[in-house]
Amino acid sequence: MATARDLPHPEPEDLRLTQVLFALSDPARLSIVQGLVHGPQEVAACQPAGGDLPKSTLSHHIKTLREAGVIRSTPHGRQRLLELRRGDLDARFPGLLTAVLTTPDAATPDAAAPDAAAPGDVAP
Repeated sequence: MATARDLPHPEPEDLRLTQVLFALSDPARLSIVQGLVHGPQEVAACQPAGGDLPKSTLSHHIKTLREAGVIRSTPHGRQRLLELRRGDLDARFPGLLTAVLTTPDAATPDAAAPDAAAPGDVAP
């Protein structure tokens, strides 16, 4: 039974790749998602969870992730429980979360290195 504190979440079949990628494109939102990989977390309504984000900014990032279908936010006492919708995302976009959340073991050189010649450049 839905209560007044329940927030809308898109159904798995309504998830859109562009919205999910946009939600994951911000470093702060990606950090929130990485923190949820190991399980649900409670977020107090009165204080930001980890980091130096103001409460309003954190709320905006959580709303963006929820509306894109990346996380589920449910009431839990005076707090909210945030949970990564990994099953829904993996079913709709197989391998996406793994690709986005996997960090390479070693840093790779930047493809656009300053000394690299751009197409059409003439050598001195």
